[in-house]
Amino acid sequence: MTAARHPRRTSGPPFPAADGEARLGEVNTEPTSSDDLPDPAHDREDSSTVDDSSAFPGDTLAAALARHKIELPAEQVERLDRYCRLLWDWNTKLNLTRHTDYEKFVSRDLRDSLELARLLLPGEEVLDVGTGGGVPGLVLAILRPDLTVAMCDSVTKKVRAVMDIAEQLGLDTPVYPVRGEELLEDQRFDALVIRAVGPLPKLLTWFKPHWNALRRLLVIKGPKWPEEMAEAKRRGLLRDLEYREAASYPLAGTESNSVILKIWRRGTPER
Repeated sequence: MTAARHPRRTSGPPFPAADGEARLGEVNTEPTSSDDLPDPAHDREDSSTVDDSSAFPGDTLAAALARHKIELPAEQVERLDRYCRLLWDWNTKLNLTRHTDYEKFVSRDLRDSLELARLLLPGEEVLDVGTGGGVPGLVLAILRPDLTVAMCDSVTKKVRAVMDIAEQLGLDTPVYPVRGEELLEDQRFDALVIRAVGPLPKLLTWFKPHWNALRRLLVIKGPKWPEEMAEAKRRGLLRDLEYREAASYPLAGTESNSVILKIWRRGTPER
């Protein structure tokens, strides 16, 4: 497999400690990795929701965007459409997504990515943990070309697919065939974006040793997130952290909301 490309900032010391920080952001068999386990209770590709493909025969990305009142530059629409087609073509050979129509792509994948994009500062370096088929990483790279976006996944076949899609889209987005925690041993990022990877207690356990290598987590969750947060508190995983609900928006096909939780190290500025 071709070696993954590297982001601009690939080395250097960890971020400074809290008291000196400047104001600024194939799968293992055991569940020890941030990429190893799906999050069925909060999976953004929940198969229990209505299949929209038959509701919009002959659908197009432009039509789906119009239905959801989303306006994007023509160049981004064209690139997102090509991304969908490349992803769905790969999906015939490798299970990357269950969102194989424009309605689900726009209402789930694109909506999540747009909400994340609003929370990222100009020029930040972002890691998409457990990228799967490239959501939200590749979509963020299209929506926010000012960002330096990297992705990782412990499933080598998925990494190969996402690297091919990125290359065909002309995106300079490195994709690493490693677990998120392993990457943080050598690299640092302003934000980690996490979607359908694992429950909050597991996420916070996995990344607990690595707060010197990241500034904040942005975690997409479903309606049961308060229960997960309560369990994380019970285990003492929030003792040195702050968090808040940074975004809340309707989860398509349900009566619930999705949220984006921002989590950062106590004693450091919120970004």
